Amino acid sequence: MAQILDPVPPDNQNHLLCCYVNATSHIQIARISNIPNWYFERVVFPGQRLVFEAMAQALLEIHTGMMASAILSDTIPCDRLCVEDSGNSASKAESLPKSAAEANVTKPSIGTVSSKIRLTTESLTLATLG
Repeated sequence: MAQILDPVPPDNQNHLLCCYVNATSHIQIARISNIPNWYFERVVFPGQRLVFEAMAQALLEIHTGMMASAILSDTIPCDRLCVEDSGNSASKAESLPKSAAEANVTKPSIGTVSSKIRLTTESLTLATLG
């Protein structure tokens, strides 16, 4: 979901692009409530990656859902979740958290996989004929 409904307050230019991953098997609520005139809250499903914009002084509260309740399980400063340094022109892969950088590993192209399958099929056909 885009951050259209509750954008970062325009008076502060110190914005960070942040990423939080729910590595648990429970639904979580991510909430920022320590910034005046701004409130941010999202549901984060197990395994989901939440990318959002926040100010450096913001604190992300993680509430873990259990049956009919939610428990405050963690409070993380948003500057520790930063995935992009706006003042640095370093590559995005260097600034991503390790798990996000690993997800960007180049995978073999479909053409390569198809040619390997075709070669295997041809060699099996020749083996049955000869």
